[in-house]
Amino acid sequence: MWHTLKYEGGALSLLNQLLLPEREEYVLCRTAGEVCRCIRTMVVRGAPAIGVSAAYGVVLGALEGLSEEGVFNPLAATRPTAVNLFWALERMRRVWKDAGADPARLEAEARAIEAEDLAACRSIGRRGADLLAGKRTVLTICNAGALATSGYGTALGVVRACFERDPRVRVYALETRPYLQGARLTAWELRQDGIPVTLLTDGMAGWALKALGIDAVVTGADRIAANGDTANKIGTYQLAVLARHHGVPLYVAAPTSTLDPSLPDGGAIPIEERASDEVTILAGRRLAPQGVPARHPAFDVTPFGLITGIITEQGIFDPHGHPRH
Repeated sequence: MWHTLKYEGGALSLLNQLLLPEREEYVLCRTAGEVCRCIRTMVVRGAPAIGVSAAYGVVLGALEGLSEEGVFNPLAATRPTAVNLFWALERMRRVWKDAGADPARLEAEARAIEAEDLAACRSIGRRGADLLAGKRTVLTICNAGALATSGYGTALGVVRACFERDPRVRVYALETRPYLQGARLTAWELRQDGIPVTLLTDGMAGWALKALGIDAVVTGADRIAANGDTANKIGTYQLAVLARHHGVPLYVAAPTSTLDPSLPDGGAIPIEERASDEVTILAGRRLAPQGVPARHPAFDVTPFGLITGIITEQGIFDPHGHPRH
């Protein structure tokens, strides 16, 4: 059985998501720098998985004998939008300060973060399945599944829980340009689990919502502001607008570690701008004429007013208070 990440023997094994679906290979990280490189280049991606990987990166940095800043600063600089990264690093830093960089204490905390993430995903799945009872056709974007977490997934955790209760559940996955996480990753892992999935191009979202009998849209999130505005993979905002126009509910599934109460609204969420080559070049082949500029914000922000509900492991998030059941 494949795994997204596994720490053992003083090394972190990461499934190389850049090679899926063609090859299932793992990258073995023995240093904090190698973990940084895997996060930055998207060998591992998805906010919860980034946070867990960074936690183990701290353990490796302690084993190397690096200074506190030599460990934490490079890890914090890898991806700016995924708040789970900073949440996990803050937990690890508290242990570092308390235990004096003791690798055993740090490993215990990293394992706790991993276990809590998996438990949160399963709880999100159960709560989401309760909420979506009777809905059998789900549309999703990007990959918010086991590949983006310690296992099971957030948005796809909801799908998995729904499918466990009703095997008639079907998924439509948007390809998610320019990195194709929907085509390469969501389609791959759902197929691994035997959950029926059909791939759509991003430009088909409006047609799909109109013509395919979509019952619900379920997405993940990389950061959620205090007012419920949500940053997720680029394309989510327009999907939310289309879903609202067609009267289809859109749910965001994310652990409470993705909530960032320090930011008042989505306008304060830092949005990562990635290299334009990721838009103009695909699998080594140039798609646009040389010299044509391209933009690549990796995320966009969906206003809370377009979101039907934010599903956390504790219940439905209420931006006016605490998560409620």
